[in-house]
Amino acid sequence: MGELEVLKVRDELLQAMYWMRAEGLAETPSMGELSTFLAVPADTLTAYVERFVADGYLAPAAMGYSLTAVGAEEGKRGFADEFADVTKPGHGECDADCWCQESPEAAADCIEGRPRAHSHH
Repeated sequence: MGELEVLKVRDELLQAMYWMRAEGLAETPSMGELSTFLAVPADTLTAYVERFVADGYLAPAAMGYSLTAVGAEEGKRGFADEFADVTKPGHGECDADCWCQESPEAAADCIEGRPRAHSHH
């Protein structure tokens, strides 16, 4: 497993888990859910997930895995960077003066704080 591939999978996995948690879909997704969501075979993903647990990004949970504080921060940052254009407020939810315009991280915070019904982007 090459380091570049590890970083790529880590970014995708942490972003996905951050998004799943922010949307109220799953706090502790199982290996099967992660495999399906990322379209990566569970057998392949297991080695990566074990590495991310060892590196302190994930923690084993009852039925799956949860983000650690470090993993959540990385996932949020990656999500904000990846979706900077998509996460700009729309439909009059915020205006140009909203604090969420300051950075992609602020936009991610704003999304987290919105009512679920309004976060269909």
